[in-house]
Amino acid sequence: MSGVVPASGAAVVSAEHLWKSFGDREVLRGVSVALAAHEVVALIGSSGSGKSTLLRCLGLLEPIDDGRIWLGDLDISDPRVDGNRVRARLGAVFQSYNLFPHLSVLDNVTLASRVVHRMPRAQAEARARELLARVGLSDFAGAHPDRLSGGQQQRAAIVRAIATDPEVLLLDEITSALDPELVGEVLELVRALASEGTTILMATHEMAFARDVADRVVFLDDGVIVEEGAAASVFGDPQHPRTRSFLARFSG
Repeated sequence: MSGVVPASGAAVVSAEHLWKSFGDREVLRGVSVALAAHEVVALIGSSGSGKSTLLRCLGLLEPIDDGRIWLGDLDISDPRVDGNRVRARLGAVFQSYNLFPHLSVLDNVTLASRVVHRMPRAQAEARARELLARVGLSDFAGAHPDRLSGGQQQRAAIVRAIATDPEVLLLDEITSALDPELVGEVLELVRALASEGTTILMATHEMAFARDVADRVVFLDDGVIVEEGAAASVFGDPQHPRTRSFLARFSG
């Protein structure tokens, strides 16, 4: 399957026939995918299947070799587009927390709001404190990231990503660097965001979470979309042998 792209204007973000290589290695081979507003889509597949590269391309963190990327009606793969302005409309969280170590948690969370979106400091900090309270980090607002556990740092990174009300939240294996006991607290935050209607595209190895939270699942293998569909269908009755083989590794 090559992926489903809604009619023009129906998708919040979409990719059409993306190709991406690193040297001689083709990582994405004609991938097309799209998200509707308030949809949660989980990217699943083995390490090296292209999930992270797809997210980085959609977030304009990697240039593409061919294809097109749309944010609403804007072709953001057009080289004339201001990439910084586009990235300001997106929220991204990766495996490494990428918090600035020399800034407090509060300053990390408010940085984009103040510098990119020109929000007054008082307004940005009020919003940040509200979000930090929601995820149980009020007491760490003035602390530097090295005072936080891995789970707390990842929650702070997610708060930073949603503080600017992004149109799409891109999550790349956000639990893979965490100790097992910390995974649940981060996934609960994502679950809450999904229940509130946040548009989310997430690469994950947490199959049970993807099955329960995602509206749609996309299975990538060797740079192509092998199968996609409603989460219940893909997990309950996968159609492609490669999907069945992949999911069999996670069955109890």
